[in-house]
Amino acid sequence: MCGLEPSFLQKNTEQKSVHTSYTPTAMLTSVLSFTSRQRKPANYPIHRKAEEAAAVTDYCTIHSDDISDNMKELWDWTVQNFTSADKMSSPLQGATFKFLAEWIQPKRVLEIGCFTGFSAMAWFEATVSTQAEITTLELDPDMIRASRRTIEHFGLDDRVKLLEGPAAESIETLTDPFDLIFVDANKDGYEGYVKQILDRGLLSVKGLILCDNVFARGMTIVPESNPELQGPQRTYWTENGKALDGFCKFCKTDPRIDVILLPVYDGLTLIKLKSS
Repeated sequence: MCGLEPSFLQKNTEQKSVHTSYTPTAMLTSVLSFTSRQRKPANYPIHRKAEEAAAVTDYCTIHSDDISDNMKELWDWTVQNFTSADKMSSPLQGATFKFLAEWIQPKRVLEIGCFTGFSAMAWFEATVSTQAEITTLELDPDMIRASRRTIEHFGLDDRVKLLEGPAAESIETLTDPFDLIFVDANKDGYEGYVKQILDRGLLSVKGLILCDNVFARGMTIVPESNPELQGPQRTYWTENGKALDGFCKFCKTDPRIDVILLPVYDGLTLIKLKSS
């Protein structure tokens, strides 16, 4: 992907840090590796177990469907140009989302949080047969510009509509229900967004809501977890963890919905309307 103005590019010189320590398995691996390095020789069993855990995501990626060339291009470009690239879904997540959308075959998709458009591309590619209308929401000006370039560069503009501004305000403008809704925006807004969606009847009868990053780098579950988070990042994710813990409690108790929280990636919540 080329021709993007340098004013909103933030060269990521530490690409190795992208999507390396945010799943439950990866965080456990980090702790095990640290412990083994500090206390035991390299051939000690805890070290070998850490290596095994670290290989899980790579093994799953190798033995799952590949993402498309366009998705690979966009993912690589985002990693190369944005220091915040860890906010983007991983390639395996992208393949998972595309798999789910191909299975569900939604006619209308809502995405809250577009970033550079990686997940929007997954929804687009998965819904060729249904020609689904995809509405994606974004607040950050840099991400809006990047998303618009993605939509234009890859020819997504016939079915992908980008709404700019605060998500809560954009949701208020929506009327017809959606079959698939993906929430991956500011974590302190998850509960409010899902409440809005339910209150406004924006989830179809057979629809599905996916909420990403519900573990908040592990801080939702155990605030003392993930030793790699320090300084402002630790404060940021600690606050997110508190908000997402409240969100999980809301999902569990709201009488309108059924919910499953999966221990995959950084925590993925699935929500549907309560079965009658």
